[in-house]
Amino acid sequence: MPTTGLPTASALDTARLLMGVFLPTVAKGPIIRRPWAVGLTARLDLDTRAVGIVKKVHARYPDGPLMLKLPVRKQAMVLAPGDANTVLARSPEPFSPASSEKKAALSHFQPYNSLISRGPVRTVRRALQEQVLDTDHPVHHLAATFVPVVEEEMQGLLDEAMRTGSLPWGDFLDAWYRVVRRVVFGDHARDDKNLTAMIIRLRKDGNWSFLKPVRRKTRARFLKGISDELANAEPGSLASVMAAAPKGDDAEPAHQVPQWLFAFDPAGMAVFRALTVFATHPEAMAAARREIDADTSGRRHLPYLRASVLEALRLWPTTPMILRQTTQPVQWAQGLMPADCGILIYAPYFHRDERSLRSAHNFAPERWLTDEDDGWPLVPFSGGPVVCPGKQLVLLLTSAALASLVDGHDLRIEEGQALDPGNPLPGTMDNYSVRLGVTARV
Repeated sequence: MPTTGLPTASALDTARLLMGVFLPTVAKGPIIRRPWAVGLTARLDLDTRAVGIVKKVHARYPDGPLMLKLPVRKQAMVLAPGDANTVLARSPEPFSPASSEKKAALSHFQPYNSLISRGPVRTVRRALQEQVLDTDHPVHHLAATFVPVVEEEMQGLLDEAMRTGSLPWGDFLDAWYRVVRRVVFGDHARDDKNLTAMIIRLRKDGNWSFLKPVRRKTRARFLKGISDELANAEPGSLASVMAAAPKGDDAEPAHQVPQWLFAFDPAGMAVFRALTVFATHPEAMAAARREIDADTSGRRHLPYLRASVLEALRLWPTTPMILRQTTQPVQWAQGLMPADCGILIYAPYFHRDERSLRSAHNFAPERWLTDEDDGWPLVPFSGGPVVCPGKQLVLLLTSAALASLVDGHDLRIEEGQALDPGNPLPGTMDNYSVRLGVTARV
């Protein structure tokens, strides 16, 4: 069914969006980051340029979703905040998160995950995810087990950093993966890197989406490994909650677990980026320490530190492109959008809009503790009915990690990007190049 009335970008503007926005974003790696591409993007400031391109295109087409002039794909880009909120609020029907591109990418390691499912089976799989992850509660019911795991691993990381004198990204990531394995599978999996290595390999393939065939044998071994973990789930782990949860038909529990391993990876990136900001922003560090000193929750509910993670994700989204696909024709005020039309919400455009957001290019965690930006599409965990079901658990673990890292130690940037609290923060944070100096706090 053809579109009627919706604005359509010219061939030139479509090319500008493809070359200046889509290509750099995809080059960085939509499923797992490519460090060289992140570094290049940071050096050339491509993310800032991408936001500028979207701003100029939006000025030329101010009304309604913008159809792109593509030969083989019906594709729209959402440019108005109200339209973005509409798409998110009306997901998964008629705006399904199971877009063709996302299904092709994620099928490399979780073909029956709730995120790329539709209809009744999606409902069953999503309900299982929400039950296990305690989606509706800011403090997971296993927080008393999880928080000490985070503290133990972060303390070990700090001990090593004090021994060597510095804390590079790679060391942090190794410690974070240990946290993830213990939370998901239990203490026995702390040093078992086999499943981690397999999902990294499969995620790298997922970066190529349609363009690379699935490693079916590797995927089968990976999913069998998860099934074995669920069959012998260690008490106090997410796997044990999953194993004990009631399951509807076609729930496919083993296919729901990879998304946790996947999502916790960018969560660690957000922790390290927030830590890098703290190292260069004394007022933010002081506010974090005041909250830690006054905490009576056992580090289970740290609003400022949770807001700091959200702010790092606002400034540098780990999911910059939110994808949807129409399941039926959709009527907009400006015209009709056809079924099977891809929809793109480019989060950095909304997250960095200085025309509408206070301190859009600065670190301002306080925005998440007030209602000043309510109604504006700040969507680090997506939004609406298909918001990331692990959002609260991620914020619990990441805030506890930050608390452990900044409580008794001072930090400084030894290598990597210079961040000046008096100037706008860069459009890209190259966490891979950052090395933090660590000293005991006096």
